[in-house]
Amino acid sequence: MAGSDKLVVLITGCSEGGIGCALARAFAAEGCVVVATSRSLNSMRSLAGDPRFFLQELDVVSEESIRKAVANALDEFGQIDVLVNNAGVHLVAPLAEVPMLSVEHVFNTNVYGSCGPSAVDPRSPMRLIQSVVPHMIIRRKGKIVNVGSITALAPGPWAGVYSASKAALHALTDTLRLELRTFGISVISVAPGAIRSNLGNSSEATYNEMPEWKFYKPFEASIRARTVISQGPKATPSEEFAKKTVAAVLKKEPPAWFSYGQLSTILAIFYYLPLSIRDYIYRLALKC
Repeated sequence: MAGSDKLVVLITGCSEGGIGCALARAFAAEGCVVVATSRSLNSMRSLAGDPRFFLQELDVVSEESIRKAVANALDEFGQIDVLVNNAGVHLVAPLAEVPMLSVEHVFNTNVYGSCGPSAVDPRSPMRLIQSVVPHMIIRRKGKIVNVGSITALAPGPWAGVYSASKAALHALTDTLRLELRTFGISVISVAPGAIRSNLGNSSEATYNEMPEWKFYKPFEASIRARTVISQGPKATPSEEFAKKTVAAVLKKEPPAWFSYGQLSTILAIFYYLPLSIRDYIYRLALKC
């Protein structure tokens, strides 16, 4: 098992049209070898055949698939220098009526994952981190990048579960940064703004599976509109976001926090506003 003379980057959620796929291309453009993962190899077909990409399929119901993907990467390259936890799911629904199974699915995927035969998504950040970190500790070097969301700074109506899951990921990232520093491992929070990707399509598809609202039926139009609010004509192209993010991550001393994209500055300002003002703006903008 010989080590690679290039940085080896493992990225989750590299399906076509998503941020992960754009990140994979951006890292490869900087001379990195990319271990690109997704639920199926077919969803990464545009990366197939390019020697810069080592494609790995992750079984969404098997914790073993994480160990297999990590082991395959180590067998192939001898190292994993950067782990990018990008895979995630969106959810739009009023908190008072959202099915609890949907809440569990979002947190399982975006934060920690389940164990055993009922596992929802083994690509979750915590399980991958615990699989990769021992290797990084032995080498006393590495970088972990957790892709959260700028909405976690100033949660608004209709996407509370998603925002809460990303806020939890930000908190875990802050702790990991302190705990892993002693082993030479850098941990970076990435908070995208409104980035043009397939998020809107997947969010709409998930929303269509929601039950009919009992109490929030009058807000149906506003709630549904929230599924694609990040995909407007001014949304930042995923390629632009990926290029900026990769440049920040590959710095010798990467930042602890990196945010980029449409609305990222506005929501960062919202974080510091008095809650009464923030609530007033959200009530007007999102009709709640």
